[in-house]
Formats: sequence, C-alpha cells, structure tokens
Amino acid sequence: MATSSRKPARQRAQQQSKNHTNRGPVSFFFAVIIVVIGLMQLVSTFHDYAMNLSELNALKKQEAALEAQKRDLENDIARWDDKAYVTAQARERLGFVFPGEVSVHVEHPEAVTGSTTANSKNGTTTSNEQSSLPWYKELAYAFEQADAPKKSAAGSTPMGESSGTGSESGSSPSAGATASPSASSSSKAQ
Repeated sequence: MATSSRKPARQRAQQQSKNHTNRGPVSFFFAVIIVVIGLMQLVSTFHDYAMNLSELNALKKQEAALEAQKRDLENDIARWDDKAYVTAQARERLGFVFPGEVSVHVEHPEAVTGSTTANSKNGTTTSNEQSSLPWYKELAYAFEQADAPKKSAAGSTPMGESSGTGSESGSSPSAGATASPSASSSSKAQ
C-alpha cells in the first residue's frame, strides 16, 4: 500500500512541475508589462515635474519684472507729488507760463542755432527725427516756401539749369538746408 500512495504523490509532483514550467513565460510577460507601465508612470511624473518647474521659473521672472515695473510706477507717483516736477511738466508738455511771462516758440530751431541732431551729422536721419513739427505745420511751412520768390545770387544761371555748385535752384546751401523740412513734409502730404 505504501507504493500505491507514492505514485499519486509523484504524479502530483510531476503535474505541479509541468504547471510551473507552463506558467513561467506567461508570468514573465506579465512582469515585463507591469515594469513597463511603472516606468511610463515614472517618466510621466518626472516630465510633469520638469514642466511645472520651468513654469514656476517663468512665473518668478515675470513676478520680478512686474515688481520692477511697480517700483517704477511708484517712483512716478511720488514724483508727481512734488510741485516743482508738476510745474516743470506743465511748462514742458503743455506750454504753460506764469502770469507776466512771455512764451516764445521757434518753429525751426536748427535755423536759429545752426545745429542739428547728432544723427544728422552722421548722415543717418529719419523723417521722424528730422522734423519736430506736426505734419500740418510742416505742410504750411512748405507752402510758404513754395510761394516765396527764389533768391538767386548775382550772375547765377536761371532756375532750370544747374549751377554746378551742388545747391538747388541757385539758392545758397544754407537755404537748401532750411528747405529740407519742407521737402519731407510735401512728400508726406502726397
């Protein structure tokens, strides 16, 4: 009887070993799938962390810029509390004068002082830098210059011919320099 009880135990052991060998590859693939899913979750977590960190740094930079802008605006507000600053701004921006004062406005200060902007000396002026008057005043100035008779030097050629001196229409070079705002204003009007 002992031998008969051993056979079923051996058969059971063989069946269990066959089941273990059959379960090996399946359990390995399940383990690999679980590891891959875990790695995907880990990578996703690190990606979210990196994105949040970069967003936090961008917000910190934006906060610093806004703080600087706030300080500048607070300085401007404090400046406007000063009566001397308000007076200077009213004089400069709005042209206010105190009673008894006379306000004098020079239409073309470069003609009076003889100086031009630093950029025009270098030869790199733009139309905005060249003219400081509003376009309608420049247009009126251009019409005044067009209606005024041309002054020609004694013995110069007629207005249609070139005199070879490089000045336009026989006028002096200084007159050509003062007429340049009118040329830019007439091109703007067209």
